[in-house]
Amino acid sequence: MKDDKKRNNNFSGMGEEPEETTVTLTLDDDTTLECVVINIFQAGEKEYIALLPMEGPAAEEGEVYLYRYSEDADGQPNLENIEDDEEFEIVSDAFDEMLDAAEYDEIVGEEE
Repeated sequence: MKDDKKRNNNFSGMGEEPEETTVTLTLDDDTTLECVVINIFQAGEKEYIALLPMEGPAAEEGEVYLYRYSEDADGQPNLENIEDDEEFEIVSDAFDEMLDAAEYDEIVGEEE
């Protein structure tokens, strides 16, 4: 889902082999939202990240947040809002295709 609330982020577990990597988003109203990193994926020529909130109404509804993803020269992650509707549509489609492929792989894996 498009989310214009992100201002700052803090990754925990990045660079390690955790079972679950989380991101703490600091929203415009200075509240924080803990999210699980679903995946970092490419769409077009850029990378994006899919986040699933761990608590609250968005978590209960299974809402997914998509952001443009990059790393600075020191390897620190950076998230940016996707402002353009056309770009967001491309990213949403790529995320849906990734989910479909993962579901297919899971089904095929169960049959083997």
